[in-house]
Amino acid sequence: MHGLVNRAIQRFVTDCYGEAQWLAAVERADIGLTEFEAMLTYEDELTEQVLAAVSDVLDRPYEELLEDIGTYLVSHPNVEALRRLLRFSGVDFTDFLHSLDDLPDRARLAVSDLELPRIELKQHGAGFYRLSVQSRVPGAGHLFTGVLRAMADDYGALVFLEHQGNTNGSEVVAVSLLETEFAEGRGFDLGARAG
Repeated sequence: MHGLVNRAIQRFVTDCYGEAQWLAAVERADIGLTEFEAMLTYEDELTEQVLAAVSDVLDRPYEELLEDIGTYLVSHPNVEALRRLLRFSGVDFTDFLHSLDDLPDRARLAVSDLELPRIELKQHGAGFYRLSVQSRVPGAGHLFTGVLRAMADDYGALVFLEHQGNTNGSEVVAVSLLETEFAEGRGFDLGARAG
């Protein structure tokens, strides 16, 4: 697993729950380190051990933890760059959804050895979609549920999301887009501001 993924887990725990909870989690995982280097590669099993330990230390169900990490990746000020990258995907939530198939390729443009889960979006009528997520780490569909929820809020869309379990080796997330302009979305400028 790419170090950026593990580093994101570390940042989520320290930003939302504090350094002491992170240190307790890596001690429980017994992985022999307390920090991840963003540009190194780690065994997938190590990522799974850390996630299980974080789930235990925070006393949160694994699936909820992954959804919270997904929400964090889009909504927390310390990871604003990822939100900006995702917002370049379209002018509204519908455009964003249709751009998800290209997300792994776009991520590799920024970091050539970063492997995101394989994502496939299929539309099943007006406003109804199924997102298939295939990953080496279990629970990626829950993480994408959090990302989708936060992005819908970001765009001001009203959506209903449901993780529907595994089908043919992929986790499936049902997306019902109820209203594209339900609320005012967060502000977004194409140009980053210095300062």
